[in-house]
Amino acid sequence: MSYRKIGFLGLGLIGGSIAKAIRKRHPAIEMIANDPNTASLVMACEEGVIRNRSPLSLSVFGQCDLIFLCAPVGINISYLGELKCLIGPETVITDVSSVKGDIRKAVTEQGLSANFIGGHPMAGAESIGYENAKDHLLENAYYLITHTNDILPDRVRVFSSFIKSLGAKIMLMNPREHDYATAAISHLPHIISASLVNFVQAADDDSNTLKAIASGGFRDITRISSSSPLMWEHICLTNREQILALLDAYRRQLDQFQEQITQGNGDKIRSLFAEAKEYRDSLPIRGKGALPDIYEFYCDLIDEVGGIASIASILSADRINIRNVGIVHNREFTDGVLKIEFYEEDTMERAMQLLTARHYTIHRR
Repeated sequence: MSYRKIGFLGLGLIGGSIAKAIRKRHPAIEMIANDPNTASLVMACEEGVIRNRSPLSLSVFGQCDLIFLCAPVGINISYLGELKCLIGPETVITDVSSVKGDIRKAVTEQGLSANFIGGHPMAGAESIGYENAKDHLLENAYYLITHTNDILPDRVRVFSSFIKSLGAKIMLMNPREHDYATAAISHLPHIISASLVNFVQAADDDSNTLKAIASGGFRDITRISSSSPLMWEHICLTNREQILALLDAYRRQLDQFQEQITQGNGDKIRSLFAEAKEYRDSLPIRGKGALPDIYEFYCDLIDEVGGIASIASILSADRINIRNVGIVHNREFTDGVLKIEFYEEDTMERAMQLLTARHYTIHRR
């Protein structure tokens, strides 16, 4: 079976990126979408990604072979009851939520287990919304697929092959394994990041000293705090059991650091950091995991008029697209003062070669 018509309920960063990837690799497939932000539908329609430029009746989605639920978890669950009466027996419903327990329970209660395949693309960015969607967001990223024995294996095989055709790496697991794994490597880090930002804000003085010098490691570790608050509200409420268990375990880790620092035990403190460094250095940084790849380098820059413009002109002349650029005021973890980010690794490499050839000093982290 091949998918001829695909619907998206939610067309933000993830839904939009999947839709763009499908349009790029399977141009013959018809796609429709609904989203609270009508501007996203208009933009996607004008780009030729979807057919409609305004919201559609949910009954139209009953004609789809595959339906992606790309809204927050609670909203995805609310669609199930209506879709149950609209879809055909061959229709596959999937989601992109990072929590599977609640939606799996709802699927079972609605009698949709034979139609539902859970999905979770381990990709994203600090920016949200369809306007930030990319047709290459899934490339080389893990796409976790969960299902039960209630669905035909052939449907899982076809769906897995389709997602793989979009450039993603497939990993199959059961819903409970999924929720524990994502709580550990995605949900807990987001909570830690948000709590650290809130702590620093509360600890700052009237002159905003901490905010002014926040750079380097602080910006890196809190980058993910710019994600959608609504999405994280839904995640915390639907994966409470796993998150709370891991928060308790994480507190015990913090207690270890506090105990050893209190005792002044240098050897143990160094050992804790060494263990963390060894494991962190073993992670596959590029192309895998829950967080987006970051292709960036730092460039020494003389403080003079036109310095940044000169670099931008060099890169622009070679048609190199810059994702983001910023001046680093604090050299705590960097040697350069201008950070330049790119969308792809090969683009970053070309930029480094161009600037090095013009005697700029480049630092790659």
